[in-house]
Amino acid sequence: MKILIINGPNINMLGIREKHIYGNENFDTLIETCKKTGEELGVEIECYQSNHEGDLVDKIQWAYFNGVDGIVINPGAYTHTSVALLDAVKAVSIPTVEVHISKVEEREDFRQVSYIRQACCRTITGQGINGYVTAIKHLAKGE
Repeated sequence: MKILIINGPNINMLGIREKHIYGNENFDTLIETCKKTGEELGVEIECYQSNHEGDLVDKIQWAYFNGVDGIVINPGAYTHTSVALLDAVKAVSIPTVEVHISKVEEREDFRQVSYIRQACCRTITGQGINGYVTAIKHLAKGE
């Protein structure tokens, strides 16, 4: 099984930006955690991050043509703005889990809208980087 982890804008700034919201763990720790979880489960993990919407769409489409079985996506701010990401996930029909490090449901009003959620089989919020572990395990079980 192969799972693609996609991170959107500013996720690469973990451990630097708004620590009171996103915690002290940095982006490298996030990647290491995902890869370690994959190793424990016997799942191949590929990680990708971009601050550019079109690059994220391209990577979702890449997943379709490269045998990816599941996607874990944290679209960052594009969660609340991107119909393009929604359409890309719908187009590829790969089981996808939406992850947010913070509890977006307890934040600003504009963060209550998630376009991509319509195409996802599950949403995980507020677990910090452990939310990625939960998402990987969910996809590995085929749930």
